Amino acid sequence: MERKKTKARLFVAAHLAARETVALGKGKSHYLGNVMRIGVGDAIAVFNGRDGEWLARIDRLDKRGGVLFVERRTRRQESEPDLWLAFAPLKKTRTDFLVEKACELGAARILPVFTQRTAVKRLNVDRLRATATEAAEQCERLSVPDVAEPVALDRLLADWPAQRRLLAPVETGDGRPMIEALDETSVASGILIGPEGGFSKAELDVLDKLPFVDKVGLGPRILRSETAAVAALTCWQAHVGDWRKQITR
Repeated sequence: MERKKTKARLFVAAHLAARETVALGKGKSHYLGNVMRIGVGDAIAVFNGRDGEWLARIDRLDKRGGVLFVERRTRRQESEPDLWLAFAPLKKTRTDFLVEKACELGAARILPVFTQRTAVKRLNVDRLRATATEAAEQCERLSVPDVAEPVALDRLLADWPAQRRLLAPVETGDGRPMIEALDETSVASGILIGPEGGFSKAELDVLDKLPFVDKVGLGPRILRSETAAVAALTCWQAHVGDWRKQITR
């Protein structure tokens, strides 16, 4: 399908179909009119994670909200990698960075997890969901990753699907090289990133006993948590994921 670059790209929750209208709230209207400086008659791209991407035109835009008129579909909904990322929260800007990059790198679910050495004890999940949505709009994904409520590590492991492999980068030197482990990894996978300072001995002992967990190494250097997350996601995508596809315009 012919696809042209539009002035803005927006995630909406509404059903999308030709000749339908979509109502916009004050926040999205403010973003389009005051941030992006576009107005009535301008074309934007919209997506909802279910119906693909559509070309829509702004029919109304004011302080009360707005209305879009949906014209035609420009991309069909495509399957995406079934990759989950669990991570120990960091300080605010570093967590925001991690969530943004996880979205750009194709994570389907993002799961904050509190470990024994996690310094951050509270998390604004609504802000992280907004960060994930903005990242999906920018990177031209057709979906927004689910950002889960934070849970303790023992709860995450107890609820983890037994058939879903979980790769846990560790600094202890006894993990297999990440690339080697990926040779045996299926499409349904997860990555667990520990806190600054690493997992505790007790947590490592628990991970050792779980058949679905693989401890892995990310090379000879100690990485900060957000760097480890980006490195692990990149390795997984290059080896298992959808990086053979190209952006279609």
